[in-house]
Amino acid sequence: MLASVIHDARDVRAEERPDPRILTPGDAVVRVVAACVCGSDLWPYRGVTPTKRPRPIGHELVGVVEELGDDVTSARVGDFVVLPFTMSCGTCQACRAGVTAACDLVTGFGGTDREGHPVDGAQGERVRIPLAQHSLFPVGRTEAEIEAAGLVPHLLALADVMSTGYHAAASARVAEGETVVVVGDGAVGLCGVIAARLLGAGRVVAMSRHPDRAALARDLGATDVVAERGDDAIAALRELLDGDLADAALECVGTKQSMDTALDAVRGGGRIGFVGVPHGGPELSVRRMFDRNLTVGGGMASARHYMEQLLPAVLSGEIEPGRVFDRELPLADVAEAYAAMDERRATKVLLRP
Repeated sequence: MLASVIHDARDVRAEERPDPRILTPGDAVVRVVAACVCGSDLWPYRGVTPTKRPRPIGHELVGVVEELGDDVTSARVGDFVVLPFTMSCGTCQACRAGVTAACDLVTGFGGTDREGHPVDGAQGERVRIPLAQHSLFPVGRTEAEIEAAGLVPHLLALADVMSTGYHAAASARVAEGETVVVVGDGAVGLCGVIAARLLGAGRVVAMSRHPDRAALARDLGATDVVAERGDDAIAALRELLDGDLADAALECVGTKQSMDTALDAVRGGGRIGFVGVPHGGPELSVRRMFDRNLTVGGGMASARHYMEQLLPAVLSGEIEPGRVFDRELPLADVAEAYAAMDERRATKVLLRP
C-alpha cells in the first residue's frame, strides 16, 4: 500500500509499505477515505523535532472498517468511522473521566502499541488500529451517503482540529455572552472560533494577520479581527473593547509569544484554554497567575470524548469545521502537501488515497 514516510527535515515521501493486518484480538484494519496534514506534523518536517529514523507519519483519518479482531464489537465491517488522533482503552480511570488523551494505554499513530508492534501512520491507504474497541467511532451513515452530503472534510476535522479547538474553549469555560480572544489562525484556532460560538460566546476576536484566514475566521463566527502582535495586539484589543479585555482566551499556537498574548488578553479573573503543542519555550508564571487571579487549563485534547458531543452538530450542518481545508491533494503528492502548509500556501491540506 502507499503511505507517507518522513525521512528527515523537509523530506516526506509517499512510499510502498506492507499492507496492515490484524495482530491482536483488539485490532481493526481501516481503509482510509481521507487523511490530512496537521500543523503539529510540521514540527518534525521543519526539523524542530528530530527524525532519528524513517517512520510513517500522520494522525488524522476517516475511513471504512475492513477487518476486525475477535474482541472488537463496537463496530462492524463496512462501518464508516472517524479515528481520534490518539487511541485509548475506554476503561481506565482517565478514560472513564472523559480524558482519553491521558489513557493508561494511550497509543499514537506512527509509534508502537503496548505489545511492541509498529503502528501505521494515518496518511496511508490502510491502517491497523490498536485499541479498536474504544477508538473506532462509527458515524452511523454509509460512505456513499457521507460523500454525497459532502461531509468527509467536516468529519475528518473531528479527528483532531475541531476537537482540539473545542477543548480550548471548554478548558477556558467559555460561557454565554462572553468575549473570547482566539490566539492563532491555523486550523485549530479557526476551529476554536467555531467552538467559542458553539458555547455561546457573544463576541469572538480572532488574532490574525493573514487576510485569507481572517476572512474565514469571520465566516466561521469571529466578530472582530486583530492583526497586531505583542503589546500592540493588546492595545488594539483594548481599543476594540472600549478599554476592556476579554473574559477568556484560547491559546492555539504553543509558543512563548502566543501564551504571553493569551495571558495579557484577559481581564483579572479571566480564563485561558491552551492547546498549542508547546514549542519555543512557553512558560507560566505562577506569580502572574496569582496576582491577576487567572485560571489556565487545557493540554492535549481528548478527541474521542469530544467527537461524541460534536458529531450531531456536524451531521445537522450547525458547524462546518471542514472549511479549514483549503486544498486537496492525492496521497502520492504528500510532499507538496507538507511544503504548501510549511510555506503558508495552504492552511490545511486534505489527502485522498
